Amino acid sequence: MFDVKGDVALITGASGAFGMVAARILAGAGARLVLVAGNQEALDEISAECRDLGAEVLAINTRPTDESICADLVEQAVAAFGRLDILVVASGMNKVALINDMAPETFSAVMDANVTQSWLLARAAAGQMKAQGEGGKIVLVSSARGLLGHPAGYTAYCASKAATDGIVKALGCELGPTGITVNAIAPTVFRSPLTAWMYEDTEEATKVRAGFLARVPKGRLGEPEDLAGPLLFLASKASDFYTGHILYADGGYTAG
Repeated sequence: MFDVKGDVALITGASGAFGMVAARILAGAGARLVLVAGNQEALDEISAECRDLGAEVLAINTRPTDESICADLVEQAVAAFGRLDILVVASGMNKVALINDMAPETFSAVMDANVTQSWLLARAAAGQMKAQGEGGKIVLVSSARGLLGHPAGYTAYCASKAATDGIVKALGCELGPTGITVNAIAPTVFRSPLTAWMYEDTEEATKVRAGFLARVPKGRLGEPEDLAGPLLFLASKASDFYTGHILYADGGYTAG
């Protein structure tokens, strides 16, 4: 049920914390990969790691910033491997500022990176998957912040992730008859370069961590590996009856 051997997976944001998890787990499971990232050095590193795991890898150094690039990424995947079975959109952005301190163009940039680019990638991938006529798997990255607010200047991020959830639900309904599933993984805080400070033993980190953990039934912060199982589930036949679903990888944070 969890077999993705031979499937072709396109992963954007492949050099980020979740993108690297997705690349490693799908490479180890036998998928063929198209890895996309704007950071050439980091892209080279994760591509080499996936090749060491036995995966065929096409690495593309770009960001999915407009319609033509998103369409070209799908075309390159098909040119290299003949098809596209899985799309994982792990690219995105967060800018934190209180509303009166945030420039409108910053808000727009977050919405573009997290919402519009996800929509464009899903649009391009869905077109190819429908043409193949064998279904497919589209996995977006949401957040607990798509469901819950935050007082520390998260209006852009929360709005973008709520919109991501809306795309997932609407596309799940729209594409259901085609066999293409559309779902999202929605983590809470997990270890990444942006959150590494919360895992440290400083006074500030300890205070912030204690306040956060009071809301997490599992009693710990997330690790990138906590996203591996949910990703493989959503990318494989095991999730064929799941679509339009937001899978919270949050240790129970959104349950209480």
